[in-house]
Amino acid sequence: MADTPQPQDAAAAARTSGMRTMRRVAPYLWPPGLGWVKRRVVFAMLALFVSKLVAVGTPFFYKAAVDALAGDGNDPVMLMTLGAVGLTVAYGMARLMTVGFQQLRDAIFARVGQRALRALALETFQHIHRLSMRYHITRKTGGLSRIIERGVKGVEFLLRFMLFSMGPLVLELMLIAIILAVVFSIWYLAAVTATIALYIWFTFKVTEWRLQIRKEMNDQDTDANQKAIDSLLNFETVKYFGAEAREAERYDGAMAGYERAALKTSYSLAFLNFGQSVLITGGLVIVMVMAALGVQQGVLTVGDFVMVNAYMIQITMPLNFLGTVYREIRQSLVDMGEMFDLLDQPAEVADRENASDLKVVGGEVQLDGMVFGYEAARPILKGVSLTVEAGRTVAIVGPSGSGKSTIGRLLFRFYDVSGGALRIDGQDVRDVTQHSLHAQIGVVPQDTVLFNDTIYYNIAYGRPEASRAEVDEAAKAAKIHDFIASLPDGYRTTVGERGLKLSGGEKQRVGIARTLLKNPPILLLDEATSALDTETEAEIQSELKAMGEGRTVITIAHRLSTIVHADRIVVLENGVIVEQGSHEELLAHAGRYAALWARQAAERADLPHRLHLVEGAATSAGE
Repeated sequence: MADTPQPQDAAAAARTSGMRTMRRVAPYLWPPGLGWVKRRVVFAMLALFVSKLVAVGTPFFYKAAVDALAGDGNDPVMLMTLGAVGLTVAYGMARLMTVGFQQLRDAIFARVGQRALRALALETFQHIHRLSMRYHITRKTGGLSRIIERGVKGVEFLLRFMLFSMGPLVLELMLIAIILAVVFSIWYLAAVTATIALYIWFTFKVTEWRLQIRKEMNDQDTDANQKAIDSLLNFETVKYFGAEAREAERYDGAMAGYERAALKTSYSLAFLNFGQSVLITGGLVIVMVMAALGVQQGVLTVGDFVMVNAYMIQITMPLNFLGTVYREIRQSLVDMGEMFDLLDQPAEVADRENASDLKVVGGEVQLDGMVFGYEAARPILKGVSLTVEAGRTVAIVGPSGSGKSTIGRLLFRFYDVSGGALRIDGQDVRDVTQHSLHAQIGVVPQDTVLFNDTIYYNIAYGRPEASRAEVDEAAKAAKIHDFIASLPDGYRTTVGERGLKLSGGEKQRVGIARTLLKNPPILLLDEATSALDTETEAEIQSELKAMGEGRTVITIAHRLSTIVHADRIVVLENGVIVEQGSHEELLAHAGRYAALWARQAAERADLPHRLHLVEGAATSAGE
């Protein structure tokens, strides 16, 4: 039995993960070959250094002004030269310069941070599109989008405070410590050092504990967001089953988990803030008591007392800042760690080194002993061999689960075959670039999904550089142009989320127009009309037939009536080809295809009778 991970193991793992994330972020801060980024980082650091020097020197003007007013100064030259008013003005100018250099630092660095954010967001977006179909069908879109959103938001913050928090804070504390030891005594340095050490130890310990609470809150937030998006994407299904209350209950349950985690976060934050205040206040009181005793004994002036107070406040502010920054950095590391975990997901299907572009001469597709299974223990295709000659139409039919759609996914290389090969014009699809492969294949799926944009955008998606005339021609060929022209906004009409503002037939025609505009030599029709009514299907079938002229067409079909004109029909069952031939040949063979044809013909013949029974039952119920 495995040992249960101990809390210190979890903390060590968190630190390791944090260091990994820091190493992943650093190149965005100092990218090779981008001199302007490096120059901005250097100038920002210079502005930071100057601001810290001015900030540390500012309390001397404060001390001198107080001593001048109290008539207790030890530096008559400065007092005579500037006077109390002049020293006060100098103090104000020094504070203004500190703020000015800090803002200059932020302004210089802003472009570096935004560039890094954009670069990482683009890298993440591109990587997600490189991941396999297997990954995407096992992940939940809502949770995925939340991970990306939180991770990208943490980039600029982490980059900024990697440079402008820890290092500058250490520099400022060291300068103040030196001044306290030299100007006052070693005991002031000892008191301040002890306070800082206790504060940092307490802050880091409590924040590491809060890290686990934050991760729990993130998980609950991801779950709630996923449930919300999933419910909204299935809006119609929710309505069909009257499940609004059920969905609200699921969402509220997830939010209840988030509420509990968020409350733990708030309570632990209150404990952290109070503990920090106790330590800081204790250190401040000790040092100020030491200074007050020094003034009473005549060792220090009132100005010295004020200067010590100013330095203690100056220490307190960055220490409070340290607590906040450390918490935020750790939280950003958690958020970004999840995103980098995503970036570390390997692409299951990747181009081989020096892969060449696919060169389509005729468009012959050859399946050579193809073996594949989504899970190793459950093979789907068991040695399928099939040749689709260039310019021919081959239909693949068979019962659900026989592997029809799997062949289409392998052709587009959403997955790689486990055994055998799939070739186009003699070229193994694993040896060519995915981009060139996808460019040569057009797909009309069962349910065309459209972007929530205009009809023009969705058709032009097939070939973005196409002219308006070419888009119009594709729409005419798909028999959708007249419908679009009748709309008030024409091609500028938005189609809604997933194209829900259009009917099934209209969406399919837009999908056909999009594929026609792409003009690929190989066409895959994956049950392209099975979701449509009989009349709409008949109308679109003629368009699909015209679309396939001069192309190599693979049609995956459930309704046999849609593929009777195919050059060859392949019957697939349990992952193997059981028979193939033309429609007439297969009927004459009286095998599996003939039985499927007879069953579907009987269902079509029986449909009017069943409709009559339904109408009769409805009439009786009305009476």
